[in-house]
Amino acid sequence: MPILEVERLTKRFGDVLAVDDLSFAVEPGEIFGFLGGNGAGKTTTLRMVLDIIRPSSGRISVFGNAPDQRNTAAIGFLPEERGLYGHMSAIDTIVYFARLKGMAAAEGRSHGLELLARFDLADRATAKISDMSKGMAQKVQLATALVNRPQLLMLDEPFSGLDPVNQGLLEDEILRASERGAAVIFSTHVMQHAERLCDRLLLLRKGHKRFEGTLDQARATLPARITAIAPRSIAAVEGVALAEPAAELDGGWHEWAITLAPDTQAGEVLERCTSSGVPLRRFEERRASLHEVFVSLVGTAEVQP
Repeated sequence: MPILEVERLTKRFGDVLAVDDLSFAVEPGEIFGFLGGNGAGKTTTLRMVLDIIRPSSGRISVFGNAPDQRNTAAIGFLPEERGLYGHMSAIDTIVYFARLKGMAAAEGRSHGLELLARFDLADRATAKISDMSKGMAQKVQLATALVNRPQLLMLDEPFSGLDPVNQGLLEDEILRASERGAAVIFSTHVMQHAERLCDRLLLLRKGHKRFEGTLDQARATLPARITAIAPRSIAAVEGVALAEPAAELDGGWHEWAITLAPDTQAGEVLERCTSSGVPLRRFEERRASLHEVFVSLVGTAEVQP
């Protein structure tokens, strides 16, 4: 049974349709990428799952039931808007959140210290949040989301503001949570993290789902492009939709940018070139990147490089 299931979810704020008839589900152990530009409806959806705001219509199921604050003990949440009490120490902050999630103080402290050590902050356990760098404070906030070993971990733009080293640390924690069976959903508009981590992903544009599926399925929404070096065009070969000259080379050879017809595999075209006697020096396939898919389905205005 899915840990999280959303069915025909809609949310309006006055005349603004923030989430538009959205459906998806996240299974145990699955890493689910929630992709979209600013204002796509990602944060609004996560807040409805947490029962912070109520949907205008639709159904949400968390652990088989409607969202309820009593699910707090099994959920970890890292909000986009970071914010901790500056006067509290790192470990006291983590214990505070552990207690809010129903953990005993001793257990929260023990696991909190373990997390701080894993995040290279063991020597800063008693330091005040106000005395920490932004990156350190972000890691403490991540620890507050992980301290209860959640079955559902939701991270809203978690990589924002992190340097590459700490982005790698966060990726490791996402994989660790998945390996122990947690369902992980994270929102982002940076494609590289989704490409490396996600089992499945969903693309949102202005609250409406444009795509849901695996990375391979996302890439398959755009035709593969082939770079071929041949003495003449292979546009007439079956399965080639377009062959554009890219460069003229020595000895009468040419580089061609080839677009395949839908439902055509590169290997099929290569085999047909060979059987029809077309000489080739190179035949290289390049599949669409997630960035290119995002631009195609969502638009350039909502992409972060």
